[in-house]
Amino acid sequence: MSFLELQNVTKIYPNGTKAVNETSLNIENGEFVVFVGPSGCGKSTLLRMIAGLEDITSGDISLDGNLINNIDPSERDVAMVFQNYALYPHMTVFNNMAYGLKNRGISKEEINNKVNDVAKLLEIDQLLSRKPSMLSGGQRQRVAMGRAIVRNPKIFLFDEPLSNLDAKLRNQMRLEIKKLQRQMGVTSIFVTHDQTEAMTLGDRIVVINNGVVEQLGTPKDIYSKPNTKFVAEFIGSPQMNLFNCKIENGVATIDNKKINLDKSINIEDACIGVRPDDIQISENGQYSSVANLVEYLGSEMIIYSTIGNQQFSCKLSSKIELKAEENFNFDIIPSTVHVFDNNTGLRV
Repeated sequence: MSFLELQNVTKIYPNGTKAVNETSLNIENGEFVVFVGPSGCGKSTLLRMIAGLEDITSGDISLDGNLINNIDPSERDVAMVFQNYALYPHMTVFNNMAYGLKNRGISKEEINNKVNDVAKLLEIDQLLSRKPSMLSGGQRQRVAMGRAIVRNPKIFLFDEPLSNLDAKLRNQMRLEIKKLQRQMGVTSIFVTHDQTEAMTLGDRIVVINNGVVEQLGTPKDIYSKPNTKFVAEFIGSPQMNLFNCKIENGVATIDNKKINLDKSINIEDACIGVRPDDIQISENGQYSSVANLVEYLGSEMIIYSTIGNQQFSCKLSSKIELKAEENFNFDIIPSTVHVFDNNTGLRV
């Protein structure tokens, strides 16, 4: 039996909106799983149902072998870190971190030891006498994490905790969260709409769209073998290029150019996907196009162009000399192509 099990979990609001639709997941002890998807897809609702902050319309959730559907959130032994930190403004950092322990009747000596140990771990031991208004965003997030860690819960739940931080601090906190989770070995679920956070943090990723799990797998599996067009577009930066086409006897035709896919596929309404970094620039390339826009990113650059009336992008080394409005030739390698059926949205 898995450490956390969700069986056909569904959430329907009174107005009929189905936020989560028959989701089943198994999460192992010590695993770091990321829920990722666009805003409104149901990922935070699913997390809140695990925490007990949202009622379940149907289905079951089991934690460490125990059914927790009707157990009060305070009794589930889970700790949650929110996007808005949710710190008590009138309390010091120490008291914010100690609040939950005091409510559980833990001795003063044990509270002091736990809070001080976790404060040192998070490098906020010099801030224990300050109030939240005297802290930076990153420091407040550390306090919120510290408050969760001192409880020594069975599972950590992170609801977009880095959204309010600037880009540099987000990267730093992302590394710290990953390191802490590895060090402590506590099962963790992290919700984000940022696919970079998902790819770098998760042992496994759950891609959610309109309340439905589109794919569950390792970052490598989801990037290299997306199950659906949605996953293909959502995971990857820049997103995967998708070209609508017709495939006859394994040959895809795009703007009168043919790609032999080495497969016996016949799809009238097909879509082939190619990652921007899999498009190869060469003087004798089969395809020719014009660089409509060039984005310089330091060691790399992104070229935006079109094949026929279909837009695409390619990621290249910035050492290549190519400017906007210039022509370039390129190849699409059949082994790098992903094939989808437009009628079902599924990978072929």
